[in-house]
Amino acid sequence: AMLRLRLLTWDVKDTLLRLRQPVGQSYAAEARAQGLQVQPEALGRSFREVYGAQSRRFPNYGHGQGLSSRQWWLDVIKQSFRLSGVQDEAALTKLAEKLYRDYCSSRNWEALPGAAETLSRCRELGFRMGVVSNFDNRLEVILSQCDLRHHFEFVLTSEAAGFAKPDGRIFEQALRLGGVRPEQAAHIGDDYSRDYRAARAAGMHSFLLRPAGQGEGPEVPPEHVLPTLSHLLARIEK
Repeated sequence: AMLRLRLLTWDVKDTLLRLRQPVGQSYAAEARAQGLQVQPEALGRSFREVYGAQSRRFPNYGHGQGLSSRQWWLDVIKQSFRLSGVQDEAALTKLAEKLYRDYCSSRNWEALPGAAETLSRCRELGFRMGVVSNFDNRLEVILSQCDLRHHFEFVLTSEAAGFAKPDGRIFEQALRLGGVRPEQAAHIGDDYSRDYRAARAAGMHSFLLRPAGQGEGPEVPPEHVLPTLSHLLARIEK
């Protein structure tokens, strides 16, 4: 069946961009540069624990709870180091400020294989393009630094939208920005519930980026699965 798509919306983390190295490693490297010894694996575990707790207590970067996303992140970074044994508050503040800035650049992010080529091809085919990402307001700069920003008419973050995927309201905002009806749009992402299922619940089409051999996930019709980004073109070529 012809999909008659006009708009493609894209998740970013682990769909278009990925971290060059685990968080624990880059945090530990920055600590070393400041003369502090912290074990990367322990730091990674601390980070996951703190990030999870902060996300539950202050969802979507504390939106509507009087917290800026910058403060949200500074707290996460400092608490991750505290859990890993760093107690010097002056050092913690310096580390947090530096890492918050570092994650704004292509030093820590790289494009997934096929990302730039697939986005270029989609634009050549005449699709309108937008980003729908659970991310803070640094995303525009990160996409620019990684040379992907120019592919998109709009970049909608959960921070700017005030809603995070799987909340359908972030997709509704994207459809308004793209000026299309839900059935004229498809969302591409790597998360089954936040991307694939949430977009479908909003009336859109969607494709799930699921690399081969990535273990068993929920059942998805094979024609909706993308083993790599370049598989998208065969699914949508008009």
